[in-house]
Amino acid sequence: MGKEKKAEEEEFNIGKELLGMLIYIITVIVVVWFIVHFVGQRTEVSGESMYDTLDDGDNLWVDKLTYRFKDPKRFDIIVFPYQDSDVYFIKRIIGLPGEKVRIDEAGVIYIDGEPLEEDYGYEVIEPGTIGRAWKEISLGEDEYFVMGDNRNNSKDSRFEDVGNISRDELVGKAAFRMWPLSKFGKIDK
Repeated sequence: MGKEKKAEEEEFNIGKELLGMLIYIITVIVVVWFIVHFVGQRTEVSGESMYDTLDDGDNLWVDKLTYRFKDPKRFDIIVFPYQDSDVYFIKRIIGLPGEKVRIDEAGVIYIDGEPLEEDYGYEVIEPGTIGRAWKEISLGEDEYFVMGDNRNNSKDSRFEDVGNISRDELVGKAAFRMWPLSKFGKIDK
């Protein structure tokens, strides 16, 4: 009788341990899912459209939480899906909701008729890359005009296939660089 009771207790303890481990694994999965869907995610820069602020291969942490409580600001670096695909673009906000954006033949960006004061562009916008912004573009109440910092090598709001970006398309704000470690930290520019 003593051996049978001891065997039952051991089976019960193993069952408790397995149940505890299962609850732990489920909790970890739920916490990770919550973080990835609502708090932030890692993304990798692919290409040179944000040069010289971001480089090809940089790994970024995208803050998904901030824009749930605050509006995006001009010059924020944002992440959004390209044409409802699994490809994500990383660009800088230039035009805000309700504004009018135009780029002249000299490459000057105008917001509501006034030249935009900024120094994020890697180089002057060439006439061949002005795209649809040669005429004034009116942004809707939830639309943003975005551009890459490498202005002559960026597919962005100047072109029809990207166009204006609506608020609900924004995945989040590029908060800091995680990799390479030599550049780890907040994205300053």
